[in-house]
Amino acid sequence: MKIRVGQGYDVHRLEAGKDFWLGGIKVPHTHGAVGHSDADIVCHVICDALLGAANMRNIGYHFSDKDPQWKGVDSKVLVKKVVEMIREKGWQINNLDVTVILQEPKLNPHIPHMKSVLAAVMEISEEDLSIKATTSEHIGFVGRGEGVAAQCVALIIQA
Repeated sequence: MKIRVGQGYDVHRLEAGKDFWLGGIKVPHTHGAVGHSDADIVCHVICDALLGAANMRNIGYHFSDKDPQWKGVDSKVLVKKVVEMIREKGWQINNLDVTVILQEPKLNPHIPHMKSVLAAVMEISEEDLSIKATTSEHIGFVGRGEGVAAQCVALIIQA
């Protein structure tokens, strides 16, 4: 059996008054992430990790921020498309491990809902999707509340 690992990393600036989409759900907060799509950083790192594992470049290559069709798009659509793309190449998701780095709001109460939503989008078990949150201990742009960062590791196997 052939297996591959991929890694995704992303950062987004936070802005007052914007909706804050994380892990496919709207998280209540005074600030939201800024981006070409809905700026759901969890979805973006999942896409990059899966694409990297399948040796299919990155999210920006497939869904350019210069292309108006992706302006404001629900990032769950991108995740679904990426999963379809890797499946067409003969790969399936074994598991994903996501870490969100964010000073506030606290994400632990929202993680079960994120897992439920994203597992359904990817048609995988919630057991195969780990989502964790941490802070940056008030250090750097995350610690000052200026942005959010996330990373993901994906393990895929040949179908």
